[in-house]
Amino acid sequence: MAITRRQKEVLDFISSFTQRNGYSPSYEEIARGLDLRSLATVHKHVTNLHNKGLLQRAHNRSRSIDVLPPRPKARPGERLPLAGRIAAGLPVETTETVETISLGDIIGNRDAFALQVRGESMRDEHIVDGDYVLVERTSTAREGEIVVALVRGAETTLKRYYMEGATVRLQPSNAEMDPIYVPASEVAIQGRVLGVLRRY
Repeated sequence: MAITRRQKEVLDFISSFTQRNGYSPSYEEIARGLDLRSLATVHKHVTNLHNKGLLQRAHNRSRSIDVLPPRPKARPGERLPLAGRIAAGLPVETTETVETISLGDIIGNRDAFALQVRGESMRDEHIVDGDYVLVERTSTAREGEIVVALVRGAETTLKRYYMEGATVRLQPSNAEMDPIYVPASEVAIQGRVLGVLRRY
């Protein structure tokens, strides 16, 4: 991903400072090291580098700027040409574009894995038997997210997640199926769904 000359200087400074000292620089040290007068300018550059997947920041600790290793270059076949948009209703005029799309565009820098779906409990979300779900590895989820949940340490299931007091409701998206109610202590979130792939 393209970065500006100044962003590269900021990235190089953070990298060399961290290698020399064993910890990352503060915003003040970045400003001094690069002769920048404004901490807001440093914050803007760090935010842009973070958004481009080149830096990682932890908001719960000081000196929390980490330089991420560069992503490996996409091998042939990993990126597909995005040839435009297609109507699922009335036909629209087709236009060629030069965009491409890859799994990395969906996943970003997140720790992710894929699972093949078995069963029809999520069919009203258009997730059906044989589909592949792309899952971000995480142990937390927000209300209503589609999650991979480990129940009673033995079974995993794909459902929408809801907390109801001390109980978790794992809600299927299939009107013919009942929700699963489990004590919160017996449910472990293993990931949340980022996207779906289907082969025909």
